Amino acid sequence: MTSRRAFLGALGAVGAASVGSLGAAPALPSVIRPRRLEIGDTIGLVAPANATFLEQELAIARETFEALGLRVKVGRHLLDRYGYFAGTDESRAADVNAAFADPEIDAVFALRGGWGSARLLPRLDYDLIRRHPKILMGYSDVTALLLAIHARTGLVTFHGPVGVSTWTPFSIEHMAAVLFEADAPVLSNPVELRDGIVQVEDRIQTITPGRARGRLLGGNLTVLTAIIGSPYLPSWDGAILFLEDTGEQVYRIDRMLTQLALAGVLSRVAGVVFGRCTDCKPGDGYGALTLDEVLADHVKTLRVPAFRGAMIGHIDRQFTIPVGAEAEIDADRGTIRLLAPAVV
Repeated sequence: MTSRRAFLGALGAVGAASVGSLGAAPALPSVIRPRRLEIGDTIGLVAPANATFLEQELAIARETFEALGLRVKVGRHLLDRYGYFAGTDESRAADVNAAFADPEIDAVFALRGGWGSARLLPRLDYDLIRRHPKILMGYSDVTALLLAIHARTGLVTFHGPVGVSTWTPFSIEHMAAVLFEADAPVLSNPVELRDGIVQVEDRIQTITPGRARGRLLGGNLTVLTAIIGSPYLPSWDGAILFLEDTGEQVYRIDRMLTQLALAGVLSRVAGVVFGRCTDCKPGDGYGALTLDEVLADHVKTLRVPAFRGAMIGHIDRQFTIPVGAEAEIDADRGTIRLLAPAVV
């Protein structure tokens, strides 16, 4: 098994119960762990949502993966455009299905998010994906694919950087530990005092103390709530729910958490990790709630271990979170410990 030090050296040498349908939860398929990544593997780059209007973005993403020691095979329709989408629903879904079917491709990464992944869910070939399990990674809008594919196939998917992300050393190290080295790391925020005497940035805030174990399920809050009531969600019973979002006013976060509560999701989970809500501010007007108050209303009242501030979301330094993998959270310390490797 390649050590982290050897892996990073190689980089230098070469130059990242639910409601399925408002009824009974779907049967839980057997968990499938995809094969780990190795230097020299080929990733399939797909665009399941927004169009890429600048070819330079694709060039930068390609060079990024090549610097990580990976080859890149671009989806046939990746640079297509249909309005704000990267081609029609049929063509975007075809690229995802083709990437899983292609024996030359070892893992599938999304180039970017935006909006549109949920429109592909009825068009994905879940039997094909189950027969050819591979790493699938992305975040934000890609949440729809991560959850649906895990729910329908049992495949562990990965919430982490997309092709156009800023691939910082922090993100690369965490991706390498999970996807290349098949480690089961403890994910904890960096401790950096900088010029002060206490930590100011990347702080953890305990909502409810304690520890909890369960399957890691979640992703972008907006995308998750948009597919509630569909047959593309897993069972939430005993899950560790992780959430993130960006650009949402606090009343919208309140509305979406209310939807999760009314749909019976929140009452089923064993623990909650609320990552980052980037640029989520109270709206104008008298008496606006803060995000702290909204989380107290919806999360603290669950009386399960919960914390906020984890490195999950629309930020440059991200954890790689395996969707469907078993983990233990410590809400006092603000850590997520994988209980077994997420890849084989």
